[in-house]
Amino acid sequence: MASSQGSSPVPHLGSRGRGRIYHKDQDPTTPRCRPIRSLPDVCPKEPTGERRGLCDGPSVVAEHDRWTVYSSKVNLPAALNDPRLAKRESDFFTKTWGLDFAETEVMPSFYLPNITREHFGPYLQEMAQRERVHERCKMICPNKDDVDAISSITTNQDKSRAELEQVPKIFMKPDFALEDPATFNTVLPWSHFNSAGGKSSRDMASSKLLQEKLSHYLDVVEVSIARQISLRSEAFFHAMSSQHDLQDRLQDTQLAVTILRGRTAAMDRVMCQGPLKALRTGLTRNNCVKLHNKLKLMAAVHQTQPTVQLLLSTSEFVGALELIATTKEVLQQELQGIHSFRHLGSQLCELEKLIDKMMVEDFSMYARSDLNRSLRDEPQILEKERLESLVFGLLRQRKLDFLDIYNEEMILAAKAIVTQCVAESVLLIEDIDTEVVTKLADQMRLMTFPQWFELLKSIFESFLLFLQRVKVTMNIIRNVVLEVQDSNQKNRFLQETGEVSGATGRENVDPGLSHLQGEAELAYLTHEGLFISDALNEVQQQAVVAGVAQGQSSTVGSRNQWAVGCDLASGTSESSSSKEQTFQAAGGTTNMCGEDMMPTELELSQEANNIQELLHTASDVSHDRCVKVLTARAKDGSLERLSSAEFVCLSQAVEGFVKDTEELCGRRSVSLRGALQSQANRFVHRFHEERKTKLGLLLDHERWKQAEVPAEFQGLVNSIAEGRITLPERKTPGPDDRKPTEYLLVHGQKYAVVGTVLLLIRIFLEYCQCVNDIPSIATDMLTRLSDLLKHFNSRSCQLVLGAGALQVVGLKTITTKNLALASRCLQLVVHYIPIIRAHFETKLQPKQYSVLRHFDHITKDYNDHIAEISAKLVAIMDNLFEKALSKYEVKAPMPSTCFRNICKQMGKMHEAICELLPEEQTQVLFLRINAGFKMHLKRQLARLGVVNDGGPQHGLVVVDVAFFTENIQALKSLERLDLNMAEIWEQKR
Repeated sequence: MASSQGSSPVPHLGSRGRGRIYHKDQDPTTPRCRPIRSLPDVCPKEPTGERRGLCDGPSVVAEHDRWTVYSSKVNLPAALNDPRLAKRESDFFTKTWGLDFAETEVMPSFYLPNITREHFGPYLQEMAQRERVHERCKMICPNKDDVDAISSITTNQDKSRAELEQVPKIFMKPDFALEDPATFNTVLPWSHFNSAGGKSSRDMASSKLLQEKLSHYLDVVEVSIARQISLRSEAFFHAMSSQHDLQDRLQDTQLAVTILRGRTAAMDRVMCQGPLKALRTGLTRNNCVKLHNKLKLMAAVHQTQPTVQLLLSTSEFVGALELIATTKEVLQQELQGIHSFRHLGSQLCELEKLIDKMMVEDFSMYARSDLNRSLRDEPQILEKERLESLVFGLLRQRKLDFLDIYNEEMILAAKAIVTQCVAESVLLIEDIDTEVVTKLADQMRLMTFPQWFELLKSIFESFLLFLQRVKVTMNIIRNVVLEVQDSNQKNRFLQETGEVSGATGRENVDPGLSHLQGEAELAYLTHEGLFISDALNEVQQQAVVAGVAQGQSSTVGSRNQWAVGCDLASGTSESSSSKEQTFQAAGGTTNMCGEDMMPTELELSQEANNIQELLHTASDVSHDRCVKVLTARAKDGSLERLSSAEFVCLSQAVEGFVKDTEELCGRRSVSLRGALQSQANRFVHRFHEERKTKLGLLLDHERWKQAEVPAEFQGLVNSIAEGRITLPERKTPGPDDRKPTEYLLVHGQKYAVVGTVLLLIRIFLEYCQCVNDIPSIATDMLTRLSDLLKHFNSRSCQLVLGAGALQVVGLKTITTKNLALASRCLQLVVHYIPIIRAHFETKLQPKQYSVLRHFDHITKDYNDHIAEISAKLVAIMDNLFEKALSKYEVKAPMPSTCFRNICKQMGKMHEAICELLPEEQTQVLFLRINAGFKMHLKRQLARLGVVNDGGPQHGLVVVDVAFFTENIQALKSLERLDLNMAEIWEQKR
């Protein structure tokens, strides 16, 4: 039956409330002037969020308002009929009131043993027989009182039930309602009355009978209710007696409380009022000091906006932002709820947004002015301190997209570099009228290659200086980001250690130093001198002298670090260490005010990666602009018409620029190399087509006669033999130059060649020279060179073996000398194919070695062609033997005319090829020719029937064969040739 302290008591009506048992008797020791108060509330006061003073709590001395039953939140029936209880408590009014009045679980005593059913086992066994006898006696002879009570209760219940059954069931229904017409008609049957009007004696009797019947039903119900009340009268009177007992105990308790309060009031006057007054006085003094500090803080906060304007006038964005952040923190913590500053927070937020825009615009202006100034005359970095301050401020405000602004300005500056270089170059050329030709691409195409090449080198040089400037700027920004990252790590470490040291040192702090700490917290705003940090240093020294704990000193230090960062007299110069301290303080400040504006470790790492990516982007942009210059020049095909030397110069310049940018930016850009590769492919195509066309024209005019070898070509061969696969420099002809020779000497062997093969050697040396100068085109050049060698092989085969030279050049016939000369030329090319292969292998990557298989196919084709020429020479002699021996007759005179003609043709054959082919090949060729001769002679002798029988015909044939052998061995280089003519004879049967 708790009551609420906050509930207002019901006013008592005059003397009616004074005579009741709830009235509290007056204590004779209590003064008459003290008003009567009620008992204190049992339930505590609900929290309202208001701060309590020393006397705000409930007093155990002073009396409260009078308590009545109307102040109770729960009435008596509700307490007795608690639905949470399984059954009503029988001892509710007899229990002892106090702290243990509520239902509590009683802990078992540790001093009593745990009694189980086993302890009662002997007793139950002893009393079991007696209990059975007793129960049997009760069944046989029941108690008279119980029998009378049971019989009376049963009789009354039966009588009551019988009487209640007389009442119609309609009155017992839960939905009984007389307003229902059907129910009303059932209870009052008006159909029994005369509906025609008037009152007859019969109607009066019916109404009286109905009234008596209803009265009888009412009496039956009332008697039944009275009987039920009489059965429970004992419980009701027991409750009333318990209520009177409870009232007596409450009066005793009230008297004891009144005596206790009197004694407590005396103790309050003697022992508490004086010390409490001293405490109140000290508390009042501290409140005055705090109020004074609040007023000073308010005055300082009031000067925030002018101070911010002063800082912004000197471009001290970091100091202004820190001042705004700290002021917002003070407004949220120390000056919360001050009505005069209700709009200052929103004004500071708007001012902070304005500073953000100012920093972004200032950074954009800085990037534009830094990237668009002269590249050669001015220093690489412009206003380093200003850049660091801007980057610190942007990171402080988490504006991490400032690199995008720099990227856009960098792209515009790269375009301006090309425009400026072209404009400066065009001014030096008088042949170009800039008023007529306005487009840069058209102006570049009007330049000669030397002029355009100088322009390209100037663009390369400008872009290298541009990239160096961008790299220096990015290094400064990266250093700032790394400093911020380091400061965040240090700040986190200090916070972790400060939490531990602060917990242990907070108990040991002298309370007298709280004033110094408060001064330190306000010094950065209240100091009137030139430097804010001076006041903070003084306060910090006082705190150190006074022995301030580590937690307080770290707080003062952080304030000091913040003040150094926003020093009004710092101007535009601020060291990186002070900025790092500023960031340490800023990190702690934002954490305390619950608004973390500092970038996270992940964001700072991402920003450092973006800086490197921006440098890579600068390299790519530079390469892209150079690609546009290159493609603008190549639009009309002028780069394809360059000479090999000019294209090599262009390739070397591009490769040098690409390597320099890779060393500078650490990025392998492929756009410029790709553009150069595209132009190189076009150059290779034109280079190859020109030489292929030239070779085709030479072959079409070649008469396949032995040509003299100039000293220049012999020198080429000698340089190749020495391992120099390059074209020597051309020399002006002088009087000491050697005369042309008849043969080309290669490793001591003589090669009789035609003029086309000499030029072919120079051509494939030009291919090798291009590969030396431009290694990137090695694969394409190898494919084109293999195509050129295949073209020479197939075209020479068509002209010599296919007799195409008869129609192209106008030769009368293809002689054996032509065939031998063609074979020797092919052998010379086959000799140089492995050398060319080895040279190209040095220029290829290992993964590109598969293209070298083209040389294997070419070598096979050339060897097959040489073999076909040798077979052609043998076939020519075979046809001659067949025609001559078909008319051979074995008769005198000897040697015969046929053999004389054959020996004559053999001599001509030998004369034609002996000076062209080496000795070994000549011997092999004549061995094959001799084999053919023996085959045809053997057939003719078999046709004539000449056998090896020692007869006259056999003797004549022996003489002819001896003549043939003597003539063959008399030829040069065939002296030791073993002809073995004995195989021509058929075995004698």
